[in-house]
Amino acid sequence: MLALKYLLMTCGLGMITAAAGLLAYDIYFIVWRRLHEAPNEAIPGAAPIIVRWRMSTALALLAWGPLLLAFSIVVVPSGRGGVRVSQLSGTLAGTRYAGAHMVVPLIDDVILFDTRDQIFTTGTPEDGKTAGKNSTKTEPLKTELLNVQAKEGLPLGLSITVRYRLDAEHLDYIQANLPRPVETEIVPPTVASVWREIVPAYTVRDVFSAKREDVRQKAAALITQKLAADGIVVKEVMLRDIQLPQEYAEGLESLLLKEQENDRMGIETELKGKEVRIAELEAEAEKARQVKQAEGAARVRVLQAKAESDAMQYTLPLKQKQIEETKLEAEARKEATIQNAEADAQAKVIDGKAEGERRKVLADAEADRIRVTAAADAERLQSEAAILKGNPLLINKIIAERLSEKLQIMMVPADGKFFFANDVLRGMNFAGQSEGNEKSPQ
Repeated sequence: MLALKYLLMTCGLGMITAAAGLLAYDIYFIVWRRLHEAPNEAIPGAAPIIVRWRMSTALALLAWGPLLLAFSIVVVPSGRGGVRVSQLSGTLAGTRYAGAHMVVPLIDDVILFDTRDQIFTTGTPEDGKTAGKNSTKTEPLKTELLNVQAKEGLPLGLSITVRYRLDAEHLDYIQANLPRPVETEIVPPTVASVWREIVPAYTVRDVFSAKREDVRQKAAALITQKLAADGIVVKEVMLRDIQLPQEYAEGLESLLLKEQENDRMGIETELKGKEVRIAELEAEAEKARQVKQAEGAARVRVLQAKAESDAMQYTLPLKQKQIEETKLEAEARKEATIQNAEADAQAKVIDGKAEGERRKVLADAEADRIRVTAAADAERLQSEAAILKGNPLLINKIIAERLSEKLQIMMVPADGKFFFANDVLRGMNFAGQSEGNEKSPQ
């Protein structure tokens, strides 16, 4: 729409320029001819010079068409709001927001207002604004402090910042009822009057430290209320700094130092008291813990004793049963021992009887053997004696056979007395008698 508006304006202005150019050309040409031609002389065949009034007028009248269309198009830029003001009926209700709008040309007009956030500040601002665009030095923009009086009558310099914006829904009211511009005619006096109304109810010390936030909140609420009635929305009120009188500032500084020292000592005393309280609580907690431990240990011992008592109720019958079983086992072992002893005695008696009978049998058998052996030996001796009587030389042969391993040479007298044989026979008879005497007692 903005391009169309500029195009229509260009066309209208072009047509007006063309009409003016035609008139200027015709008038110039007429004047030039009159200056260069002799009086009462006319160029033969030349057409008379006529000023083209109709064509110029027509072009001029036609130019108003696009111009009126262009004037009927109003473009409200972003961040602004417009109010339609009629030359016939005055300010019309409603707000024209950013965009293109149609109005009655030459009768209606659109007054623009900035609806973005704006800042009103006193004192030196803390932003990067400079004193002017053409200034070579980047010095901060300085404004005067807001001077108010405290309860004591002492002057205070306040550095205040108010962030606000115009309510887009009430721009028609602002246009119809408030002086322009609102940023300088309404906001500064209202803000100053509110602070000068509230601060005198407080002392310098309260405003500076004790109730500074309370003062700011009350001022913000009252400023918001007053400006809201005029269609101005207050977003934030800041109390950046307070400038005290020189003498009061020095005295307040020393007083604050003493208060800080007093507060420090109070805090240290409070910390010491808390440490003592903590120690007492720890001692009480330790005592309670020991009591709880003792009570717990006592309960544990009671429960153990109760458990042992309950266990004894079941243990005693078991012990009694075990004792009875042990007695029964002892009696059984005793009876078994007696029975075993009796059995051993009977077995020993039986063994003794068997041994006696065995020995008797063995003795009888040995006696029979001896008798048989003796009889056999007697018969053998008798047979040997008979044989020796028949062959006496057998004695020498037998002796030689028995002594042949040790005897190398035997000398036998040739006279035939046989002295050695006789001695041997006597020895044999003596040995036979001795053996007979030993066996006879059995």
